[in-house]
Amino acid sequence: MIRGLFLLWLGLAAVSARADIDLTGQLESEWAYGYEDDVAQKWDFKLTPELRSDLGEGIDLTVRLRARWDAEDRLEPGRPSQDSRATHNRRAFSGSRAELELREFYITTAIGEAFLTLGKQQVVWGKADGLKVLDVVNPQSFREFILDDFDESRIPLWTLNLEVPLQPGWEGGPQDLVAQILWVPDPTAHDIPQDGALYAFTTPRIVPRPPPGVPVRLNDAALPDSLVSDSDWGLRLSAFWAGWDLTLNYLYRYNDIPILFRQLTSQGVEVTPGFRRTHLAGGSFSNAFGNLTVRGELAYTSDVYLPTRNRLDADAVVPVSETATVLGLDWFGFTDTVLSLQIFHSALDDDHAGLYRKQHETSATFLLRRSFWNETLTAEALFIHATEEGDSLSRFKLSHDYSDALELWLGLDIFSGDRNGLFGQFDERDRLVAGLRYGF
Repeated sequence: MIRGLFLLWLGLAAVSARADIDLTGQLESEWAYGYEDDVAQKWDFKLTPELRSDLGEGIDLTVRLRARWDAEDRLEPGRPSQDSRATHNRRAFSGSRAELELREFYITTAIGEAFLTLGKQQVVWGKADGLKVLDVVNPQSFREFILDDFDESRIPLWTLNLEVPLQPGWEGGPQDLVAQILWVPDPTAHDIPQDGALYAFTTPRIVPRPPPGVPVRLNDAALPDSLVSDSDWGLRLSAFWAGWDLTLNYLYRYNDIPILFRQLTSQGVEVTPGFRRTHLAGGSFSNAFGNLTVRGELAYTSDVYLPTRNRLDADAVVPVSETATVLGLDWFGFTDTVLSLQIFHSALDDDHAGLYRKQHETSATFLLRRSFWNETLTAEALFIHATEEGDSLSRFKLSHDYSDALELWLGLDIFSGDRNGLFGQFDERDRLVAGLRYGF
């Protein structure tokens, strides 16, 4: 498969050689050292070539590959099963350390006043930092938990993405009104690290613990496989009205987190991961008031299945609905400086007994970013704190644009808190990072 993707790339480059073509890319390497357990977490090298070509007739093509080699092989030891990925959206592996992935492959074209993007792509809803509320169209790779950039950790999906401009039916109505219609016939779900990986989930909020001494059999997950009936569908209305950027969002999808259904047998406990449909409805807003930007998101999600410690529950999961919100304040009043505060809140429809999480949970993030030397040196600190569990993630990064093509950086990621918490489960995964990125 690696050879096939490589030949595909060469073929596209050859076919497009006579057309209007732009071939760019990046070479990146990052090293991470876990100083708590004195181990190199990773030392990877990534080559990301990107081809953009005008195919004529108003059609543009974008192709992006990512070749990655990790000398340490601790983030995804061995070859991942990829059970959570559709067959046509899997990575190709050579041994246990090298992989090749088709990250993007889409065409864009105008259809009348509408704009079509068709193929493998990312669709970004919402603009929250660190945590997500609306940005759930694409599943995510948790290879490095949430430490990787969202653009790199999102898993692109094969998608039909149509944006249609609309005209308001009354004077003084919203401007730039656009309807975005999504059809996603790609059932790929989250990449969850397997047992033995450095960032494998251990918190009972995600992976419930079996009773002591009881053998557990874990069956393979079965992805939905019907092209039409199992597709995800989405609709977003966006507009600018009275100084506000507004969206209304709706997504009918399979939840990307596999649900661990439990069944008691004479041999112990049998766990079968499965996927269920959910409805997401919400919206976002943002406006600038001088140096202050106010923004927010809201998402109501039906049929969220959460694990329970109640041993009388037949399948060990409880269906609930969740309302998630985020309010963000960004301050640009100081020279070359950004201060950002976000408050996230998650509320379940009821206080269900036995759940590993509380009915109401709040998290806060604080971001400080300042640039120096004509914006060639950037210092950044991001703090994420979960108030109920008391665990947190602190991130520090210093990056330098050595030239227009070369970026260097140093970073520090610190987890703290109870090991049952979302961040505290990685309390022994604190790390130092160093990296470089060269664009060509």
